[in-house]
Amino acid sequence: MDLRSQMQRIALRWPAYGYRRVHAELLRQGWTINHKRVLRLLRVDNLLCVRRRKFLLGTTDSKHGLPIYPNVAAGMVLSNINQLWVADITYIRLQWEFVYLAVVLDAFSRRCLGWALRRSLESALVLEALRMALMRRRPRPGLVHHSDRGIQYASRDYTAQLEQHGIRISMSRLATPYDNARAESFMKTLKYEEVYRTEYRDLEEARALIKQFLEKVYNQQRLHSALGYRPPLEFERSLRPLPDLEKRRA
Repeated sequence: MDLRSQMQRIALRWPAYGYRRVHAELLRQGWTINHKRVLRLLRVDNLLCVRRRKFLLGTTDSKHGLPIYPNVAAGMVLSNINQLWVADITYIRLQWEFVYLAVVLDAFSRRCLGWALRRSLESALVLEALRMALMRRRPRPGLVHHSDRGIQYASRDYTAQLEQHGIRISMSRLATPYDNARAESFMKTLKYEEVYRTEYRDLEEARALIKQFLEKVYNQQRLHSALGYRPPLEFERSLRPLPDLEKRRA
């Protein structure tokens, strides 16, 4: 009964968790249990993860005359943080309007480094997210930044900011969303575990709640199968010592 009670708490707190993540969370809490038993009990209690919804609105406008960069991220083999950052934009539906969220992620640790929420899809949106990531990490030259071909990421202001910091620019191939799969996966997680569960009244409320999810829940608590079922911040701390700037911010 204690075990099933704890499984219910995990499943209700993380309704998009599959049985593997529930099993990993139980192991982290000190339980000894087989993943097949977790699946069976979740099914009996009708606590398997919620069905996912499809996306309806696109945010990418790649029909522009700005320079397009080749996909140099495709062949990269990552071994540490600050080797590849990925960026993307999605929409958030409020009570009376749509707003737009831009994010920058470290592809190795899956950590959300920078984000911005605005009513407009102009380049200022992605620049705000990029500057937050740069302020947090201060990466050395050679880092690769990958995004889609959208006009926001191809804009002169954005590419100039990347080049100023010695960052190599990489873009997905035309009509190939899988080229930016890590960012797409993050956006799905955000939608299923935060946005679809919340009704935001206005931009201010959305910004506060999304900040809470990104900074506290996603970066510090949510388990990632690609990280050995650890949260991004915990995974990063298990790597080599972070630079002094990161230690002060952690």
